[in-house]
Amino acid sequence: MSTEEKTEKATPKKVKQSRKEGQVARTQELGAWVSVLFVAMSLQWLCRSGLGKVRDLLLTTIPQTASPDQHQMMAVLKDGATMALLMTVVLGSCILVIGVASAIAQGGLFFATKAMKPKWSRLNPVQGVKRLFGPHAVWEGLKMLLKSALVGFFVWRAVIGLLPLVGGLVPLDAGLHVAGEAATGLMRDVALAGLVSAAADYAVQRRKTGKQVRMTKKEVRDEHKQSEGDPHVKGQIRSRQMAAARNRMMDAVPDADVVLVNPTHVAVALRYDPAKGTPRVVAKGAGLVATKIRELAEANRVTLVEDIPLARALHSGCEVGQEIPPQLYQAVAQVLAFVLSLRSAGVPAGRHRTPRTGEPLPDVPRAGRRVPRPAPSEPSSPAATRR
Repeated sequence: MSTEEKTEKATPKKVKQSRKEGQVARTQELGAWVSVLFVAMSLQWLCRSGLGKVRDLLLTTIPQTASPDQHQMMAVLKDGATMALLMTVVLGSCILVIGVASAIAQGGLFFATKAMKPKWSRLNPVQGVKRLFGPHAVWEGLKMLLKSALVGFFVWRAVIGLLPLVGGLVPLDAGLHVAGEAATGLMRDVALAGLVSAAADYAVQRRKTGKQVRMTKKEVRDEHKQSEGDPHVKGQIRSRQMAAARNRMMDAVPDADVVLVNPTHVAVALRYDPAKGTPRVVAKGAGLVATKIRELAEANRVTLVEDIPLARALHSGCEVGQEIPPQLYQAVAQVLAFVLSLRSAGVPAGRHRTPRTGEPLPDVPRAGRRVPRPAPSEPSSPAATRR
């Protein structure tokens, strides 16, 4: 059975998971060569400081050899051990800091807990042979040959520079100074060459790790579903939310003051509360929803008014729970005044024709695009007309 190729770049979640498993682009040579470079740069200071302390120690020790004393020799031994320990701790601490800093620079400091767990696949001899003769082994071999060749070249150049001192009448101090300079230069050159090799190795490791953590298109889709949610589940949740909102809307129909119909395709229920000001749309719908609104209105003796233009304008220009637009104040006020007159006469229920004379309605922006309503200078709401 064919498997899908891993052609997609790893997602942040996949990268984070791979870090826990120890799959990080990292080369161990960077910290080592930086440490060598640090030692090379500080070798002159170490030699100067260390040789000075060794000289002082010898000047203290040699005169005591004529009449050795156990307590004095123990004091000298203690001083020598303290000096060696101090220099070792200082140098080791610097190298430790360099190693940690190089690890952080290559991808941060973390603990790969999953990498500590035993994996039986590592004991597979076939995989071992592949690692032994695979591309990574070839790269390691080439890298080792290149480093050996560079180190050999630098050593040969340093030895050539020291040959004039062999057998010559050069003072000891001058010879040691030249030899120290040659050793420092040799370590510096080798460290710089090693840093170049470490940079190349890091690039190879980064490319190798990038290939290992690649994902198939199916894995990317599955991860997207897990993080964002399954579209089918989200659709079901949205449907349930819409059904719940529709049920709440239907519960508000019995308390409406009037339902404007079109006469069968559209239905809009309005409720006017003087404490809240402008009338609001408490329910609206088209098709089957409009039919349900009309049935609930008739069952609860809510007045139905047939007004095709006004019903269409309210349906397209208002959302449920929204106030009616200012452009329709006058038309809605006429309808509400008509409904109040029916109530006064004792016949509010049933279906009635609109009391409006058929004057055209102004254009109303669609719901969601309406600009904020300015404060009217004079009361023009239906409340004033009804009073």
